[in-house]
Amino acid sequence: MASPAVDDYLKTIYHHTEWQSERITPSQLATELGLAPSSVTEMVQKLAAQGLVSHRPYGPVSLTYAGDVRAAAIIRRHRLIETWLVREFGYAWDEVHDEAEVLEHAISDRLLEGIDERLGRPRFDPHGDAIPDAAGTVHREPFVLLAAAPAGHEGRVLRVSDRDPELLRAVEIAGVEVGADVTVKDAATLRVGDLEVALPAGAAQAIWLTA
Repeated sequence: MASPAVDDYLKTIYHHTEWQSERITPSQLATELGLAPSSVTEMVQKLAAQGLVSHRPYGPVSLTYAGDVRAAAIIRRHRLIETWLVREFGYAWDEVHDEAEVLEHAISDRLLEGIDERLGRPRFDPHGDAIPDAAGTVHREPFVLLAAAPAGHEGRVLRVSDRDPELLRAVEIAGVEVGADVTVKDAATLRVGDLEVALPAGAAQAIWLTA
């Protein structure tokens, strides 16, 4: 079942538990993919028959070992391409997602390896998401969502979600970037260096810090 559609399901399931532990439900999967619940149920059954996901009726969906390996390979392609576009072609971090969605299905393994080597084997993409290595292994520090971080928490910005390009642009304009050392004043305000930065609406649910 090698197809972009299958890859999109596996990526979405993988993404869901990267930064939190709750498994994805079929209804959440349908919402994320913009598909009818009946279509998702049918595909999940096919993926389960292929040994790529584990699922029981009305329960959440999780990747099997085989599904996780395949999802990590897809994620690796996507995030290496995003990094390549930013570093080599001057794309902004809010512009790369859709380009990578197209290119991840088009480039060869040989080209992907060349990109990885040229970039110096990066471990993280421009948004701070971990890039799985060729074996599917990821390295991620302990983290906390900004919305859950207490006032006075000091940490480094690990990740800014790429789900909303407009929010990415607003976060960048505010002066917050991946790798910045910050102190939490509240969920809407960070201290970056000597500056107090007011965050755009929704940022507290889209920024992760070192725990």
